[in-house]
Amino acid sequence: MTDDHDHELATLAGGCFWCLEAPFQELAGVHAVTSGYAGGHVDDPTYEEVCSGSTGHAEVVQIEYDPDRLSYTDLLTVFFALHDPTTKDRQGPDVGSQYRSAIFTHDDEQRELAAATIERLAADYDDPIVTEVEPLDTFYPAEDYHQDYYANNPQRAYCQMQIRPKMEKVRELFAGRVADD
Repeated sequence: MTDDHDHELATLAGGCFWCLEAPFQELAGVHAVTSGYAGGHVDDPTYEEVCSGSTGHAEVVQIEYDPDRLSYTDLLTVFFALHDPTTKDRQGPDVGSQYRSAIFTHDDEQRELAAATIERLAADYDDPIVTEVEPLDTFYPAEDYHQDYYANNPQRAYCQMQIRPKMEKVRELFAGRVADD
């Protein structure tokens, strides 16, 4: 049994937060995933403000995980498998700086691991990786209706077309890391 001291945080942006939240919830060692906003210049922004592109925030997920079961590098490997890190300010149908690819680091070790992961994966892509790596300033949780979005709205078209394939990809590529149902 772990206590709160055995939990660490990772904050990642790779398009719509709904598309990252559900797949990360699949992983063994992940205790919680919270959708929210980071990287902007407005205090406590609303979803509508972030969607306007005027706040500078990205849609992010903040992942609380057990580092004894899942490393930060493991999380980054899943993160890069879930989105295209070579497209600036765009993922699938979602366009704008709020959908940028970014890793918001919590300390120097995360910054170094993020840079090393990008360097290691660069050869896997035809185009340069444009993922930003910057220190996390403030994380703002998104409104309640954004939390557990896929679990609460599995039949919605967006969930079926955009989120479900990402969940299947995690189950396939990281089968040994998926939590038991």
